[in-house]
Amino acid sequence: MNKLLLQKYWVDKNSNNCFTVYARDLLITWGGDGRYWRWNTVEDGDDRIDAAELLDACWLEVHGKFETAYLSPGTLYEVVFVVKLNAKEYGWEEPVEITLETPAGDKHTRKVDLMQKQRGKWVEIPAGEFRASPEQYGYMIFSLRQLSGQWKKGFVIKGAEIRPKTNK
Repeated sequence: MNKLLLQKYWVDKNSNNCFTVYARDLLITWGGDGRYWRWNTVEDGDDRIDAAELLDACWLEVHGKFETAYLSPGTLYEVVFVVKLNAKEYGWEEPVEITLETPAGDKHTRKVDLMQKQRGKWVEIPAGEFRASPEQYGYMIFSLRQLSGQWKKGFVIKGAEIRPKTNK
């Protein structure tokens, strides 16, 4: 039996380092409390990982951090959360707040309306972008939260990808 992964590393076609920080390696408020969250093993390509499913809570808060020294210097990176809303979701009328803070102290915050996202499929929610620099090594911090106090359900998080930004 394969061990569940916390992070994944790969190299893209331009020889840039890329990473996924899976849900088990993120700090999820009440993530260890079975009343609010359920951990499900899912396939991610050839790998098995744990995804966290929000059962019912009035507070959503997910934080991650990553050491930028592992990234390819000079490369423009983006951080995206990989999430899904189940068909039987509720409580997402208020947008979620997405934040990315770089080692240089730059902070990018935006709001995303999950009601506009497709149900039952993994979708990517961009947190922000930054250029990896040898002069600015340190931790970047990324978060996703919705603190409206409204009860919500049906949100599933697989993790966050850190990869070169491409023009799509």
